[in-house]
Formats: sequence, C-alpha cells, structure tokens
Amino acid sequence: MTHKKLVATAVVSASALLLSACGNAGPGGDGEGEFTDGKVVIGVLNDQSGVYKDLSGPNSVIAVEMAVADYEEEYGDDAVIPEIEVIDADHQNKPDVANTKAQEMYERQGADIILDVPTSSAALAVADQANSHEKLHFNIGAATTELTGAQCNPYTFHYAYDTYQLANGTGKTVTENGDTNWQIIYPDYAFGQDMDKSFTAAIEAAGGTVGGHIATPFPNDNFATFLTKAAAEKPDVIGTMQAGGDLINLVKQYGQAGLADQGISLAVGLMFITDIHSLGVEPFKGVTFTDAWYWDMDDESRAWADEFMEETGGRPSFAHAANYSAAKQYLEAVQQEGSDDADTVVGHLEGKEVDDVFLRDGKFRAEDHRVIHDVYLAKVKDAADVTEEWDYEEIVSTIPAAEAFRPVEDSIAAGCNLGD
Repeated sequence: MTHKKLVATAVVSASALLLSACGNAGPGGDGEGEFTDGKVVIGVLNDQSGVYKDLSGPNSVIAVEMAVADYEEEYGDDAVIPEIEVIDADHQNKPDVANTKAQEMYERQGADIILDVPTSSAALAVADQANSHEKLHFNIGAATTELTGAQCNPYTFHYAYDTYQLANGTGKTVTENGDTNWQIIYPDYAFGQDMDKSFTAAIEAAGGTVGGHIATPFPNDNFATFLTKAAAEKPDVIGTMQAGGDLINLVKQYGQAGLADQGISLAVGLMFITDIHSLGVEPFKGVTFTDAWYWDMDDESRAWADEFMEETGGRPSFAHAANYSAAKQYLEAVQQEGSDDADTVVGHLEGKEVDDVFLRDGKFRAEDHRVIHDVYLAKVKDAADVTEEWDYEEIVSTIPAAEAFRPVEDSIAAGCNLGD
C-alpha cells in the first residue's frame, strides 16, 4: 500500500471506465446501469469538532481515502467502479443533526453508504435513514446493541465494537480479578444507558454487584459531584462509561480527588488510544480495558499504522482502522458484484468471512448484521515500559470472535428480525 497523495475524489483509469461502460462490470454485473449516477459515493459522518473528534473525526475521513487509494492500486485497470467520491460531515454528536446530514447525504449528495457515526443516539437516527432510503450504513463509532437488536435493519451493519463486547471483556475480567463491588457512572443517552445495562449483566454474571448507577449529562466537563457520590459508597471500583473528551475530564478529576489513594480503583468501559495520548500513561497506568484493535499488536497492524502516521502525523485508534476496513470491504463487494445496488451488496456480504488489517477471524453475520472479529484485553503500560510515542498498550489476551460478541440468538431475542 502506498499513498503519495490522498484526495477526496478518486477516478480510476480510463481503461477501467471503458470496461464498465462496455458491460464488463465485474462477476455479478451486466453493465446496464450498475452504478448510481455513474459513481460510488462514500459518506463519512462523525464528530469533527467535539469530544469524539480525536478518536475518529477528520482522520477517519483520511482512513477512508486510504482505502480508496488501496482499492485503485490493487485493481488498477481491472477496477470496475467508474468513479469514487468521499464526502464527509460533522454531526456534532446530535441525533437531529445526524438525521438531517444523513438525509442530505443519501438524497442530495448521492451517498451509497455512510460510515462511522459515533454517538449511539446519532447512529440510531442514521440507521433509520439508511433503512428508509434502502442505502447502506456501516456503523463504526457507536456502541449500542440496539443496532443489532430491536432497531436492526437490512441495510445497517454494526462493524467495530458494542457494549456487550466491552462488558464481556472488561466488566467480567475486573470482577473475576477481585473488584466485585461496583459503582457505575455513565452518560445519560443511548450509549451510556446500554453500557450501564451491559456492564451490570456481565458483573453480576461474574459474581459481583453494582451498588449504584449514576447518570451524568452528555457532554460534560465536571464530574466531581458524581465521583464524590460514587466514592461515598466505598466501592472496590468505579466503572466509568464515558468516552473521548468526557473520559479525559473524568480521569483527571478522579486523580485530583485522590480516589486511588482511598483504595477505589477505576475501570474504563470504553477507551481509545487517543484518550491515553491526551493525558499520558500515568493517569491510566495498569488500567485494564477491552480494545477492538491496537496499532502495534503485530507486523500487519504496524505497517498500516506507519502509513496512517505518514498521512496524519499520529497513530490510529481502532475507529480509524475500522473505517479503513469497512470502506475496503465495501469496495471489494462492489468490485466483485459489479454494482453499487444496496441489496446486491448486502447479499454479497451476509455470511462472508474476512481477514484484513482490522477484522481478524471476521464474519458478517447474516442473522443480525453484527460483524464479529477477535478483540483484545489490554492493559495500559507503566511509563517505564513505554519505548516510543504511542506505545501505550500491552495486549494481555485475545478474546476470540465467537466469544467476544452477543450470540445471534440473543440478538433475535432482543427483537432483531431481518426477514427472509
């Protein structure tokens, strides 16, 4: 993979365009009107200015552009897509804004697929737009299991992680390691509510108890009152379900309150490497958490992370890698089918098994559109063990794909019905 220059709109060679126009539109295409508006449009909708900017944001747009460049390099004159355009927008973590932006992307800008969409309330709005427009949405940034539960739909795939996976890793492990008495602090919207529920179930299944469920505004910059309330119950551990900028604020205030010195540990429900980078390893040292991917976990990941760093100046979070993977898998499906028709692409992907830089032992489950893959129990290193910038994590163990995510039967029990 080489990326000398990335641009938002990429056009494949004239010979590839000629092949498509003459009807050689790939294994599944007949060459007649196979590409809407004569091109493929990939939309990236996320937080580009707020608390989730660093963990995904503008750099996820670059990751998608990298996927486009790699597709073109791989297929060259054999590429069947006449033109690929990448568009993006800032949803400001607001579901009403996300709803409007998604509608604009599908209707006015011709988006064939929308990627990313952190913030679960925003993601659910976009999934609804995808369903009503019969266009694709690969969700990367949101965690709610509603996307594969009661609000699943035929055009949405949940790609990177979810609250069940996080709780099944971190909540279960921390409890089994002896911190059995919990207080949970969570942001009061769909993601936080789902995290609270999922972690509680995992903690109780492992023999622990949750003595308090403390809801906070989102976004929020002052967690002192909520931490004091949790600490007053003298728990073994406070579980924080915040993410991005909110998590950074909470961790700072946890340290300022001296809660670790009181014997109250901190468990982080969701953490990105960008969060650690913002504060350094010291406030997080020894914290165990569940990561969907780590840039330095093997040679393949590091090689891609090196290219990402050339483009952005920083190392990728799992959201960046997942957006790259999602764009690449979508383009591969279109290439193989010779069409950007959403139903055709869905049919190609359902049941597909994949191994790429992000998806290890990956599979697009047909029954609930959960994309499963290996995930990782990670621990934040001590400062003395950090050998280079961004070298913050130790992978403790791998949680196999088949164990990491909610079983299909549970998704169906939760209300997912994709029909025949």
